Amino acid sequence: MNVSTEATDDRVATLEGTFDEIHGSTYLERDSRGLARLGKSQVLKRRFGFLSIFGFSCCILATWETALALLGEAFSNGGPAGLAWGFPIVWMCSLSVYLCLAEMASIAPISGGQYFWVAILAPRKYKRFCGYLTGLLTSIAWIAVLAVGSIFTGTMVQGLIILNYPDYEPKALHGALLAWAVIAVSIFVNTVIAGLLPVLEGVILLIHILGFIAIMTSLLYLSPHSSVEDVFFRSVNGGNWPTQGLSYCIGFVGNVATFVGADAAVHMSEEIENAAMNVPRAIFTTVLLNGTMGWAMVLAALFCLGDIESVINSPTGFPFIQIFYNGTGRAGATIMTAIIIVMIWCAVIGFAATASRMTWSFARDHGLPFHHFIRKVDARTRIPMVAVAVVNIIPCLLNLIYIGSPTAYNDVISMSVAGLYASYLIPCSFLLWRRVTGQIKPYGIDENPGAATFTGQDRQSSVPGPLTMEDDGDFETVLEEPELHWGPWRVPGLLGTINNSFACVFCVWVLFWGFWPPITPVTKENMNYSVLVLGTIIIFAIARYFLGGKIGYRGPLVDYEVKGFATRRRAGV
Repeated sequence: MNVSTEATDDRVATLEGTFDEIHGSTYLERDSRGLARLGKSQVLKRRFGFLSIFGFSCCILATWETALALLGEAFSNGGPAGLAWGFPIVWMCSLSVYLCLAEMASIAPISGGQYFWVAILAPRKYKRFCGYLTGLLTSIAWIAVLAVGSIFTGTMVQGLIILNYPDYEPKALHGALLAWAVIAVSIFVNTVIAGLLPVLEGVILLIHILGFIAIMTSLLYLSPHSSVEDVFFRSVNGGNWPTQGLSYCIGFVGNVATFVGADAAVHMSEEIENAAMNVPRAIFTTVLLNGTMGWAMVLAALFCLGDIESVINSPTGFPFIQIFYNGTGRAGATIMTAIIIVMIWCAVIGFAATASRMTWSFARDHGLPFHHFIRKVDARTRIPMVAVAVVNIIPCLLNLIYIGSPTAYNDVISMSVAGLYASYLIPCSFLLWRRVTGQIKPYGIDENPGAATFTGQDRQSSVPGPLTMEDDGDFETVLEEPELHWGPWRVPGLLGTINNSFACVFCVWVLFWGFWPPITPVTKENMNYSVLVLGTIIIFAIARYFLGGKIGYRGPLVDYEVKGFATRRRAGV
């Protein structure tokens, strides 16, 4: 679509006016200029401050709630000892990975997160393909997380029904229907009342902390207690592996799943004030707080385990519900389980918000099919409505797998962990390379936060019409690798290099053990097919990249408005 030069000047003037209007607001000015340096104009509304994004991140991670929900995963391979010792080890290792993500979020706080970081950190010859692969993995993994969260919530509701109505016969269809109800609420919150999300996150954070205190107190006060030896030195090899050490390693991944998703704040970066500082702070404090609460809750559950056989073979399908019941009775267990369900349900709402922002961002850079539709942003709410719909509809379809085979659905769970850790490994590896070769300048040295650089040729007659929220402007050029500077938040010196190296090793370790089956002998029913699923996604990414994606996806793209604005600023106009 062609427009006149006067129209183009008006659009650039509007952008300049926006910057001038916020001149008195330091954080907003810094955020908008920082986003312009990355080639993007401010489209989404910055709704979140530190407290609200901290609440959002804590709710997404929901470590103590997830640790209870996944208690059986690590318990069958490792037992109480594997959980008691394995959880803090996973906590510290996960913190190492998230510290690296926090550093990159401070360098480039943008909703695309991992794939954008790869695009600016990788060597020039690899950045396009590696960025595309990372973007696809991250998008699919977050949608898988949403699917898993919805089924978990639905089946926990079923467990609560079984607890109170022993004659109820659970069906996979019932679990799927409940999961769809969970997703329906998620869509409502993320669209109709999305403006209230920051306020809701503050309330949810309060429930997250008070619920922990209430459940912890009830368990410790009312339940019978096991001995220290039973908790810290009792092992279980439920998978019948040749050695207990092998059983520990496989069960270890169950603990890893409780810390997946702390990068959620990254994908909300374009809606957070002072994102270069608040995103890293939210990631770091979330992992610290949730790790502390999670370990305390795991130890409380293990000390209040009671009859192990009844816990392992609980008719509810969730060992933690049986632990609650053994210690506090039916009424107490119902209330405590209801708290867990509410928190996991709230986490699903956060999963949808995160997945939609990641998907929207990747579509904005032409990384997905039908990107022209997925990247649309509603003019009134400034929410990517189409992306919200897409990331919620796909889990509804994935939940059909659960109806056919709940066992097969476990591969979706494994995919969520494997996909996200693969998306962490790729940028962390390139960050390490840049770090050891000294290619990242100190923060604030020779930095011009208002500048952006571009490469490629403008497309003929591609200047779009006036910018609207429905069509947020066409993209003219590919963002050239900006001059790399550390952000205001980082792990300094040798300590940062050691941490970065360890994070890469841990990601590889998780990916290796995450593909192992849970028990032996291995059959087609209990086989872990997640390696096949991940491999299929990688093959699909390679095929689409070279058969179509390579043409559509050229790397992070530059908004026309930002290009014009940056050019004028550099010219001193």
